[in-house]
Amino acid sequence: MHRVLILYQNGFEKIKVIINESHLCLFQLYPFRPMRKLIVSMNMTLDGFMSGPDQGLDWHFTSWTEEMAESACEQLSKADTILLGRITYDAMAGYWPEQAAHALYSREDVAFADMMNHYEKIVFSKTLDHTIWSNSRVVHDGIEEEINRLKKQPGRDLIIYGSGKLVDGLLQAGLVDEFRIWLHPILIGKGKRLFKTASSRRMLILFDSKRFGSGVVMLFYKSHKQ
Repeated sequence: MHRVLILYQNGFEKIKVIINESHLCLFQLYPFRPMRKLIVSMNMTLDGFMSGPDQGLDWHFTSWTEEMAESACEQLSKADTILLGRITYDAMAGYWPEQAAHALYSREDVAFADMMNHYEKIVFSKTLDHTIWSNSRVVHDGIEEEINRLKKQPGRDLIIYGSGKLVDGLLQAGLVDEFRIWLHPILIGKGKRLFKTASSRRMLILFDSKRFGSGVVMLFYKSHKQ
């Protein structure tokens, strides 16, 4: 008979300790690789909308600042894969490829555009047949299986922008690890709600926040694991 203990050292290495019948300890040391997190980053109005009635986002440019651009760039630099629904993908694919060379952009904006264009982008859609944006691929079925597979792969975090229907489905499946809500000090009255189809109570834990000079507050929530 023997016992096996798994110990963690500094969060980066995993030590396997085997205690045999003679109470001798045998050690095996090998790298510990934490699972990648799935992070939803979303701009939202004070009355709970992620976009206007016509999918418009003009309301969030009013309070967008260089300070916020720096934070958005830092956030994206900690990921390496972008997950999108079809509608959000179509909008971004028609916008970002031209932005990296924009002469009037700040250094942070150019860096953000460069990451958007060069990162892997995965589109979850049953109707999209092909992609036009570099480093993009389509997943038609088995969304939960694909997310779980991605989380186990080596790499930085996974991030979702927009894509409300996709976010709803992943939230219900318990696959969202964190929300980064950019809460804007504006009311628009109607539009597309972020959590439109939530079917049950779900606890989130606020673990950080950041206030910007324009009045926008970034709220960091993690999922409460039951």
